[in-house]
Amino acid sequence: MILNIDLVSDFVCPWCFLGKVRLDRALEELKASRPDLDVRVNWLPFFLNPDTPAAGEPYREFLEAKFGGPIKAEAVLDQVRDAAADDGLQYAFERIQTRPNTLQAHRLMYRAQSIGQTPARIRMLASALFAAHFQEGRDIGDKDTLADIAAACGERRDAVRAYLDGREDLDKVKRMAEGVRKQGIEGVPFFILNRKLAVSGAQSAAVLGAAILQSLETGKPS
Repeated sequence: MILNIDLVSDFVCPWCFLGKVRLDRALEELKASRPDLDVRVNWLPFFLNPDTPAAGEPYREFLEAKFGGPIKAEAVLDQVRDAAADDGLQYAFERIQTRPNTLQAHRLMYRAQSIGQTPARIRMLASALFAAHFQEGRDIGDKDTLADIAAACGERRDAVRAYLDGREDLDKVKRMAEGVRKQGIEGVPFFILNRKLAVSGAQSAAVLGAAILQSLETGKPS
């Protein structure tokens, strides 16, 4: 049985990183009871801040302007850290210098999916993009950085760099992000399960697992 999950996210969203970790756990636990499932996660682009400059902007300045000063900004980061602690996920916000524009990162993910990369490779790329930003402090708006990340995930670096230097799929990714907004999705992560059920936010692995099971049962003849 095929399990289709559309995952709307942005790679600079800390809750999306946590949502991915929890989804992976939910799917791992589900696999024990449903080994027949063919899981396909389709990543859809979302821009938390569509007006982010192409070269990015200073990270701490952005946070402090958004949340009302350094104390409030740090409190928000602490909230994220606390929420992720039980999942074994650690952030290194102090290493982040730049809040990047994520158009090229979304484009890289779109390319990987459009050329038919395996689910395992897609999962690896998503994890690598989140980790690069939130744990390693690398600029995932930079094309060389993205090419390095793709190469570490098994891609040919020169092919990825050439793709990023061009304009292929650029408008497609923008249209996809606009389409997501037009559907009324205004916050991420957002999970669409088998085109039947939607789950908003970085819910626990247990909640996600229960929703997945419900989506598998919905529409079955009684």
